[in-house]
Amino acid sequence: MAADRSHDPMLAALAFTGMRGRVLVIPILLGAAGALSALGLAALSAWLITRAWQMPPVLYLSVAVTGVRALGISRGVFRYVERLATHDVALAAMADARTRMYRALAQGSPGYTVGLRQSELMARTADDVDEIGSAVIRGLVPMAVGAVTSVSAVAIMAFVSVPAAIVLAVALLVSGVLAPWLAARGAADKVAAAARARDDVVEATSSLLWHGPELAVAGVRRSVLGTVAAADRRAADAENAGMRRQAAAQAVTPISMGVSVVAAAIIAVQLASGLPGSLADVASGTGVTPMVFGILLLLPLSSFETTAPLTEAGMAWESGRQAARRVLALVDGASDGDREAADPVVDPRPVTLTAESLRWGWTTPLGEMDDFRVGPGERRVVVGPSGVGKSTLLMTLAGLLPPLSGTVSAGPGELREHVCYFADDAHVFSTTVRENLHVARGDVSDDEMRAALERVGLGEWLGGLPDGLGEKLTGGGGALSGGQRRRLLLARALLHPAPVVLLDEPTEHLDAGDAERLLSLICGDLFGERAVVVVTHQDVSRIDVPVVRL
Repeated sequence: MAADRSHDPMLAALAFTGMRGRVLVIPILLGAAGALSALGLAALSAWLITRAWQMPPVLYLSVAVTGVRALGISRGVFRYVERLATHDVALAAMADARTRMYRALAQGSPGYTVGLRQSELMARTADDVDEIGSAVIRGLVPMAVGAVTSVSAVAIMAFVSVPAAIVLAVALLVSGVLAPWLAARGAADKVAAAARARDDVVEATSSLLWHGPELAVAGVRRSVLGTVAAADRRAADAENAGMRRQAAAQAVTPISMGVSVVAAAIIAVQLASGLPGSLADVASGTGVTPMVFGILLLLPLSSFETTAPLTEAGMAWESGRQAARRVLALVDGASDGDREAADPVVDPRPVTLTAESLRWGWTTPLGEMDDFRVGPGERRVVVGPSGVGKSTLLMTLAGLLPPLSGTVSAGPGELREHVCYFADDAHVFSTTVRENLHVARGDVSDDEMRAALERVGLGEWLGGLPDGLGEKLTGGGGALSGGQRRRLLLARALLHPAPVVLLDEPTEHLDAGDAERLLSLICGDLFGERAVVVVTHQDVSRIDVPVVRL
């Protein structure tokens, strides 16, 4: 599923969403119809204005007035319908993009997915996909419509005056191609800076939302709020810098339009003055007629109506290109590497988890250990401050990440046949308690579920639910307290058949007393003869368990 890097990332992203050129034909045709109605309105209005003073038959004027009204109405209708069609295509593409991203992440390398920050996933699947949709709405379709309209305007002008058509063509190229390209290229760094700043805002905001109680207890919530404010200011500054470049580029359009109109007027005067009898003969129809003179002046004014938004379209396209590059990198990262079956067959027989001469990390080593063994019924607690590589070690022991050097094994066959890994942010689904426990094992019975919930301290809670195991947890984890959520996830681990259990921060978000009691339960006989490795940053000095300090 890796993207074809030989193409523009935006075009590759559109292909990834399944968007083909034919789905854009209708929006582009509708947009072109609206723009051509505007051109026709300008030409017919010029004829009507300059013809009316000659007092032609009323029927001529009536037909012209009716045509002006029809073109004015059709322009608005076509533009409205084009907006509907364009947004329909873009929204469908965005929905398809998110579906394909979720599928790629679900079917891709589990180690890559587990190692992603939640804020990064949010930014890629939300803001970046929105940028791609915006590039279609504000970039691709306006550029195509502008191209069709500009060619039509130059063709119409060529029937009136070839020199005026040449001037108009050059002016339209400057306004509709050069200015947007310069704006997009000049603001590329600012677009990237704005995207990075938005990522920082999402990361800091996510920390506040998901770790608010811990930050408040630690007394650092104010500093994190300051981080959010600083990141927000950087995002605003980058956006403003980009807008300044965009405004400077947009100034090219009125300048080009003015040059084109003045040139058309000069050409019209020169054509008229070159005829016998000077301008007096124009009214008699022996030279450049007033209608032609009006078209030469009014047609350029209408022509630039579709090139004026193209500077913004160039910026939107550049933003979409950069967002597409990030989205495709996310999808390609999930697709890299071989993946075993999505649900490997688990061998429940007792085994010993062994790591020898292990060095772990993503690209550079985060730590190393010479010998690490956890046999059946044994417990190990890995402690250390945040950021030292505890979670990365656990993913390496689970077989989700390959070791940088050394070996990890647990009995015969593949490592993942014997090990189950439970992340600290494991998801609680907005469905029934029963279905949330079925995640661990599809064939688990209701009696086994009740026994597991009883063992982790949720028996009384389950008894108080009106529908018991059938109670729907509306809002997922939000329907539970911090302690209930942790114990529910612990029951899920308890029901999993793997003989080696790896728990990442199972006491996160709990107060000290609850955390110590839950950790004591885990390190006791809760898991029986299964080998258990726990990663935590909690104080374990009062728990009798072997500790590995990082």
